[in-house]
Amino acid sequence: MLKVQTYMSEIAVRCFNCPVWGRIGPPMRTLFFFLSCLLFLDASLLPLQAQTSSSHEQIFQYKAADRSAWVLERAKKEGSLTLYTSLAPTEATPLTKEFERKFGIRVEVWRGLSEGVLQRVLNEARAKRFSVDVVETNGPEMEILAKERMFAEFYSPHQADLPLAMIPKHRLWMPDRLNFFVVAFNTQKLKREDLPTHLEGFLNPKWKDKLGLEATDAEWMGGVMNALGEHRGSVFFKKLSEMKPDVRKGHILLAQMIASGEIQVGLTVYNANAQSLKQRGAAIDWLPIEPTLARPQGVALMKNAPHPYSALLFADFLLSPEAQQLLNNMGRPPASKLIKTDLNNFNYVLTDPALVVEESDKWVQQWAKLFLVK
Repeated sequence: MLKVQTYMSEIAVRCFNCPVWGRIGPPMRTLFFFLSCLLFLDASLLPLQAQTSSSHEQIFQYKAADRSAWVLERAKKEGSLTLYTSLAPTEATPLTKEFERKFGIRVEVWRGLSEGVLQRVLNEARAKRFSVDVVETNGPEMEILAKERMFAEFYSPHQADLPLAMIPKHRLWMPDRLNFFVVAFNTQKLKREDLPTHLEGFLNPKWKDKLGLEATDAEWMGGVMNALGEHRGSVFFKKLSEMKPDVRKGHILLAQMIASGEIQVGLTVYNANAQSLKQRGAAIDWLPIEPTLARPQGVALMKNAPHPYSALLFADFLLSPEAQQLLNNMGRPPASKLIKTDLNNFNYVLTDPALVVEESDKWVQQWAKLFLVK
């Protein structure tokens, strides 16, 4: 109130000193004073309004004791949120339906491959279209969007349940699940004991014409090279390319072709895809053959989210033990340390999504030369 009185006094002084003030009658003076007050107060509030429309820092960082009720009450008033994700519909639908059932807040889902999610977010930002609230996809794509400052840092009490090594230093996104690059095989053509214990075992001539790779997995090559060392890794990939593996685009497609027997063994299969097909009775199984790479997937809140409270509530839910257990039940390895699962109970090498992005051009060129150029 004192601040408003100060503004009014300043406006009165400015009006009195105005050269036209003495030339107009009392009614016009009153109108002039009233309009000046509106313009002055509106201008004084503009920076705060601009900040609110482009940043939700106070909302996303709220940590008071009443946080849960505070977020839920305001999220219910918003009533909905929009999620962009690369989760398969078979996983995204049960998760969002459970969220809707529990909180009564509708979730609009746009689903695409990780590169599709990335491009959609970037294109909308360039067009100054702010329609998405939450993004959930692969770690490298999350890093690109974080670098472009699309995300806002947020607090969730469930962050304490996440492995520290998986949380990026900038904290603009949080890991919610993992993707493991594993070896998957057709169970009607091969047995688990037929497979070698190390990737280099697949260089044996008996595996020629039986191997498959995913066409965009230059990232996997970079991780394996870093794990084996440059010389040993270079020898491995040169010999692997000479075996002419079947290269297919799409991790789900590769897993499906293994399950159908068109490809006997896939070296770059996401264990979540293989596990999902296995749980539905398909002729596929998988093994974590060393070196097994793990890539964190993440969830982030848009800094210009149109429904900030609902976005924060959804992130809380996704990182909660309840949703993490749902992911595990659907064959998606959860990030939370609270969930005990066989989906990640083995030795693995955790990749750094920021390093993947940094080294991307190098590995993409080598990958294309070895496996994509006919």
